[in-house]
This record gives sequence, C-alpha cells and structure tokens, in this order.
Amino acid sequence: MATSAQTKFNVGGILLDQPFKIRRLGHFGFNLVDMDAGVRFYSELLGFRISDVIDYSRRAKSPDQLAGLGDPRGYFTRYGTDHHAMVLFNKRVRDALGRGDKPGVTINQITWQVGSLRDVGEGIKWFQEKNVKIQRSGRDMPGSNWHTYLFDPDGHQNELYYGIEQVGWTGHSKPRPMYDRGFDEPPPLPQMSEFDEVQQALKKGVDVLSGYRHVDQLPATYDVDGILLPRPFKIVRIGPVSLFVADIDTAESFYRKTLGFILTEEVLWRGHRCLFLRANTEHHALALYPIALRDQLGLSPHTTCMSFGLQLANYRQLRDAVKFLRERGVRFANVPPELYPGVDYAAFALDPDGHCLMLYYYMEQVGWDGKPRPKELRRTVNYENWPEALEPASDTYQGEPFLGPWG
Repeated sequence: MATSAQTKFNVGGILLDQPFKIRRLGHFGFNLVDMDAGVRFYSELLGFRISDVIDYSRRAKSPDQLAGLGDPRGYFTRYGTDHHAMVLFNKRVRDALGRGDKPGVTINQITWQVGSLRDVGEGIKWFQEKNVKIQRSGRDMPGSNWHTYLFDPDGHQNELYYGIEQVGWTGHSKPRPMYDRGFDEPPPLPQMSEFDEVQQALKKGVDVLSGYRHVDQLPATYDVDGILLPRPFKIVRIGPVSLFVADIDTAESFYRKTLGFILTEEVLWRGHRCLFLRANTEHHALALYPIALRDQLGLSPHTTCMSFGLQLANYRQLRDAVKFLRERGVRFANVPPELYPGVDYAAFALDPDGHCLMLYYYMEQVGWDGKPRPKELRRTVNYENWPEALEPASDTYQGEPFLGPWG
C-alpha cells in the first residue's frame, strides 16, 4: 500500500520506492540447443540434482511438431533445499511451440525472491499501473512459488516470487496430486500456509513421499572437507547474473527504478560503462555490460548472457573444481578481472551450448554505509599462478551461509 503522498510504499513497515523488496536471486534458467549434453553437464559434472521433470511434448499439436528436436522435457534442478535453482529447457522445442524469445535471449528466467506474498501482489498492481508488460502471474507447479513474470528492455524474463517448495531430508519433491494448489492468475489474499496444504493432502490420502527423487549416478569418492561427494566441490550459491544489453542507460533505469536494485560500482573498461548492482549485502547480484563487449571478450554470439555465477564453498574447492572440469574436457574462457569487481579468484567455464559460468568462492560484502571496498584495498590476484592458500579478507566467509548439508 502506498503512503498518502504516493511517493513511498509501506513494505512490512518500511518505506520504500517500490512496493516490494528483492532479497536474493532465487533461481535461473537456460534454454539449451544441445539438451542431452547440457543436462549431463549441469547434473553430472556440476552436481545439480534433478527435482522434477515436465514433458513439453504433451503441448504439441501433433507428434510430428517436435520430431527431431531432441529431448522435449524440461528439468528443474537444485543444489540445496529450494525445489529448483537452475532450470533447463529445450530451445528448439520452445521455438516450435511458439514460446520463443527475442534473438539472442537464451536465458529462460531470472528469478528474484521477495519477502512476502503481499510483496508479489502489490508488485503486480504497481507494474500494471506503470504499464510494465507482465507475461503472467499466479503460482506454478512444480515448485509452488507464487510469482509474477515481466520483461526487461532487452527481453530477459524476470520473475518476482515469494517462497518456494523445500525439498527435505528424504530428497522427495512435492507429489503431483498436490499440484491442485496451482494458480494461473494473481491469487486473492490471504492464502493458506504450506503446512495446511500438506495437512489437506494427508487428509485426502496423498502419499507425500511419492514425488520425484534424484539419485546421483556418480560414486561419492571425493573427501570434500569431511563429506564424501561425487565431485571435489559443492555449489553453495547461485549468481550473480551478468547480462549484455543494447542500451546500458535503459537497462540501468529498469533494474534500479522498476525492480529496486542498488548501484554498488561502475567500471569504465575500454571506454564502455559497466554496472554492478546489488539487492542485499553481496557486492552485486546483477551486472550489466554493453553488447559491444561480447565480441571483444570472445564470448558466444548466440546469447546475451555474459556469465552466470556459481559460488563454491571455499577457495580450495574452487581450485579442485577447475582441475576436475578441465580433466573432463570442459572449456574455459578468459575474462579480465576488471569486469568482475568484488570477486577475486574466479574461473569461467563454458557449458556445451557456450554459456559462460563464473566459478568463484568469495564475494565482497557491502555493509551499513553502502560503500564497496576501495579498489586499492582489494586483493592483488595472480591469475597465472594461483597460490595453495590465501590470507583472509575482512569479509571472507561472511554473508549468508549455506544452510543445508552438502550431500
């Protein structure tokens, strides 16, 4: 609800410029051409666990419509307890079904978590008043997250959501009989809690342990800081999202004025203005680069995704991950360190489609005064010779911890 002056919104008792507050990147997705290789890469090599699968062939008008286009299924995957952190869909199948995106947009979604269901509802009303194009709103299954989707000026689909299904200690996702609580439009408020939804399902005789359960195909042979895992590293956070945009000023205006991101730092590289924006204490959750830089960096011309971040549990695991992936034929790109301030040691792996993934272990934390660390006080990084171990920075191992067990 807006204040009487209509200049600020009361968000949980705090006056803000938008009627919601983004707290973190919740999940992300790619539309892939080489679907089989992509699913293997993200699940077998990187360790994302499949939490649910949906079959898009059921939406085809005829069996021939999707013939020869590869695996028609969409995969929801996770690294922690959130039902999904990374989703993978077949780009050719989406195009054939009329769900294609703008040329160069291979990002399926960029999904930001807000603090409450009311944040989502008030955000929908505000977007409508501002004539911001909304793709759809409601509650999707699988995942159970209440949401609204909208497009940025470059056609990247952003989602604001409240809550998401949590996959617990048994590893089972929510069973399909509980999908009856999905919505295809903004829901009336208030809604029942997740606990009461489970109670309702139990009364109906639903087997709440009949959902999808992923079993890793690789043996757990690596001692990863005391836990046996199939890979010598563990992903503990996703993001930042880095985008190539057609007009840096227009993109900045959307993400700051419409979605409420805060500018942390601006870098001028080879005459190009690059922006790093945050939603929480992380130095940046979002980075914006002019599209002209894509060719200069030698990155794939098929996508407007500059990179997508995957944070590993520590520096040792980062070193081990690079070795593990190189031994399995994964290609790496060279990205100048000036283009990712707030991060020190990082490696840029390429997925089978050519999407660039930033593997890192540390992100600078911005404190109460809202100022990033001065450049002269940041770590000097030797990219030709990574040391065995590092001296800590003042904010090493700070920020939101990973809450669940690694395996």
